[in-house]
Amino acid sequence: MFMFRFLPLFLITLLISVQAFSCPVCERQQPKIMRGISHGVGPDSNWDYLIITTMVIIVLVTLFFSLRYLLRPGEKSEQHIKRFILNAEEYE
Repeated sequence: MFMFRFLPLFLITLLISVQAFSCPVCERQQPKIMRGISHGVGPDSNWDYLIITTMVIIVLVTLFFSLRYLLRPGEKSEQHIKRFILNAEEYE
C-alpha cells in the first residue's frame, strides 16, 4: 500500500527529470523535437518517424480497448460464465 501511494509522485518526478538523461554530445546529434530526451544519434530518415508514430497509435488503441473491456465488459447474458462464478454461493 505504501508503494501505491507514492507511485504517482515518483512517475511525475521521473517525467519532469527526463531531460537530465541526455548528455550534451548526444543533444547536439538529435533533431530539435528529440533534444534532451534520448541518447545517441537521431532518426536516420522519415521512415523512423512513421514507424514510431504507428507504434504509438497501436499501443494507444490497445490501451483504450483494454481499459474499455476491463471496466465495462458488456456481457449481459444470464448464461455467461461470470454469472456462474458470481452466483456460486447459490449452488453450494
